[in-house]
Amino acid sequence: MFRVNVGRNFYNFFRNYDASAIQKCSVSYIQGQSPEPRIREYFYYIDHQGQLFLDDTKVKNFITCFKDKKFLNFFFKRLKTNHIENQYRESFPYLSPCGRERNYIRCEDRPIVFSQILDGKENDLLVCNHCGEDFTVPLEPQNIFMLPLSGRIYHPAPDRVGGVGLIKSSVAIEISSLFEFGVLGENSPPVYFNWKGTRHKLSYDVLNLMSEKEKSELE
Repeated sequence: MFRVNVGRNFYNFFRNYDASAIQKCSVSYIQGQSPEPRIREYFYYIDHQGQLFLDDTKVKNFITCFKDKKFLNFFFKRLKTNHIENQYRESFPYLSPCGRERNYIRCEDRPIVFSQILDGKENDLLVCNHCGEDFTVPLEPQNIFMLPLSGRIYHPAPDRVGGVGLIKSSVAIEISSLFEFGVLGENSPPVYFNWKGTRHKLSYDVLNLMSEKEKSELE
């Protein structure tokens, strides 16, 4: 067993992300459009840092993202898979409904991004999408999973959004030295994760919920 080479794995992480190459939306819309009486529709984008933007914002960075925690909590706690049968379902696979308002969402990786780790009384907590203490999930050290080629790290998330969330890159860098790899080295997922004095054997359960493209990294 040996520990992760932080430099190589996270070189891959940032090499595979280009902020200027955000995929353009394939369907047309107008923010605030009303396809039927008393219904309003808005369109959003979530980047790999968990930041939320109006989808048509040209420059997406910390300056232009939504930062009000009350709004973020309201928005993300209602986040779920989009089951509305219309032209937006494929391009915007997630939805955050608010009464008669439909907030469609697409994302660079996953809609839930864990942006911080908090010490908890019984369990440590992962903060979702910069929402602070009001929207967290328990940290499950044994269920953390790293894709070896991209270097991205994932963790279980609420079932209503697919069951998998991405760990923000800065947090991933902080915990990367806690992984141990097996005899195949960094070309395969890590085998153990050392957290606060406990060596956890990793379950790989998250892998079952990932896309075929992501699973292909293991071939």
